[in-house]
Amino acid sequence: MEGWQRAFVLHSRPYSETSLLLDLFTEGQGRVRVLAKGARSRRSNLKGALQPFTPLLVRWGGRGEMKTLRNAEAVSLALPLQGITLYCGLYVNELVARVLESETPFSELFFDYLHCLQQLAAGEGSPEPALRRFELALLGHLGYGVDFLHCAGSGEEVSDEMTYSYREEKGFIASLVVNNRSFTGRQLMALCQREFPDADTLRAAKRFTRIALKPYLGGKPLKSHELFRQFVPKKRAVTPPPQE
Repeated sequence: MEGWQRAFVLHSRPYSETSLLLDLFTEGQGRVRVLAKGARSRRSNLKGALQPFTPLLVRWGGRGEMKTLRNAEAVSLALPLQGITLYCGLYVNELVARVLESETPFSELFFDYLHCLQQLAAGEGSPEPALRRFELALLGHLGYGVDFLHCAGSGEEVSDEMTYSYREEKGFIASLVVNNRSFTGRQLMALCQREFPDADTLRAAKRFTRIALKPYLGGKPLKSHELFRQFVPKKRAVTPPPQE
């Protein structure tokens, strides 16, 4: 790998007495696993920089699944996530680390990720809209194409007050049945626009992304969600989609 790339640390863990194993989300190569030799030693100047939510410039080299980090520089201070927004950021990181194939470019998604973190760090209102927009962006970049604006059965445009049932690989079909997979035309339009003006459209977006992400996440629980449930008071909880 030649040249510098913008990147964020998704996850890190100790590797030997002095090194770190890092999962990076990079602008040009997507998710990359690198070994940061000596990063845990007292003399290392990387220890403070190789933290989640810190914008980085990085270079790495080597072949195979695990590369070797050559250089890393913090572009700025870490984005100020704390409390609820910190747990939301950890959820976004785990989602990217779990879902993206290694070394597959997702340059547009990288900026969706950055924008999501910036919205969380701004701390303006509920973090839920930022999470839902990122999940929908992620699904789109993964090729999860779904038409929110037309009935899959008739091809007609969805109507605000009509109810539509979601079916994998088909889309939304007009239905009188109301269950967890039912959405009104108004909710579908909000999903298409990624704008959620009220609690009803936010809840619908959360239901849809939970359903759509499940095949990518498999049966393994999300660690970030477990942390969220343990440490955030229930009365204040703003939970990312749990796995079912």
